[in-house]
Amino acid sequence: MAHHELRFGVVGLGMGKHHCKAATEAEGCRLVAVCDIDEDRLVPAAKEHNVTAYRSYAEMLRDPEVDAVSVATPSGMHADMAMEAVAAGKHLLVEKPVDIDVAKVRALVQAIQASGVKAAGVFQSRTDPLNRRIKAAIEEGRLGQIIGVHALLPWLRKDSYFQGAHGSWKGTWGMDGGGSLMNQGVHTVDLIQWLAGRVESVFGAFGIYAHDIEAEDKTAAFLRFRNGALGTLSTTTCAIGGLSQSILIHGDKGTIQKSAHLTAWKMADDEDGQEEARLMQYYGAPEKRPEGETVATDPMAVGAKGHTFEMEDLAIAVREGRDPYITIESAMHAVEIVNAVYESGRERREVIID
Repeated sequence: MAHHELRFGVVGLGMGKHHCKAATEAEGCRLVAVCDIDEDRLVPAAKEHNVTAYRSYAEMLRDPEVDAVSVATPSGMHADMAMEAVAAGKHLLVEKPVDIDVAKVRALVQAIQASGVKAAGVFQSRTDPLNRRIKAAIEEGRLGQIIGVHALLPWLRKDSYFQGAHGSWKGTWGMDGGGSLMNQGVHTVDLIQWLAGRVESVFGAFGIYAHDIEAEDKTAAFLRFRNGALGTLSTTTCAIGGLSQSILIHGDKGTIQKSAHLTAWKMADDEDGQEEARLMQYYGAPEKRPEGETVATDPMAVGAKGHTFEMEDLAIAVREGRDPYITIESAMHAVEIVNAVYESGRERREVIID
């Protein structure tokens, strides 16, 4: 049975540490190689997982043991490195955002289709049970016509996050593709477009307020959705305390609101509130909060669960010849939206997304 496993090589051992853990936990998957130019990251990771260590990415791509590559390098390198993997005939998992450049993502999608490899993008919010339930409710028409889509990401990143050997690419236009919106906020952007559909135009603004960085640490945007809904989106990495992402979606038949947990599930057809009460048991505020940091304040507190699911899904996609749950193509719209907000902020006008 072992030869049916999808054997992964992970490149970029910052966020890639989570990919390594996920590959060892994912059913039908195995970690066989790791790659990084930083010895201090490479050597311990190879030791911990007892796998081959590569300093050279090209060399790892030549390894016949590697069936699939997980790309977790800085954002501005994603598409280029993914292209090399596709050219080498490797299946692919690409950390978010799939790249910072829409044209590069488009070229990557074409290369994937031409080559026949299976490729997935990381957006673990789409694997979250509550988010999946919200999407199902919207698709079943429970909210009726969608009227408003509102998202807020009030996070905090300390100065140290942007410093040092592995921090200096963050908050740059060239490698991070922006700041709080492209790096931290892209999950939120993807989530609202996955739930509510495509965004047709944006009006946005951004600025640098509390960090010594090149890109932004605060954005605010107005969105028009294809389905007619109006939306707002705001992201930051300078909210003292670092609070949870919050989402509000309302239509003419229902309203759903969530932050770290479900806070409202109001449906016109749930007059006695029984459905809301039941869902609150699953997804409402836990009585006793677990102690300690949350993802809102800790950039490394990413559960491997989403990555594990995605690796298992990719292995099944390869075996069954189907598309993965999150295709690279479906991960592209978030990048289009983010870049449109930046363009709008620079030009102080509404930007239409083709």
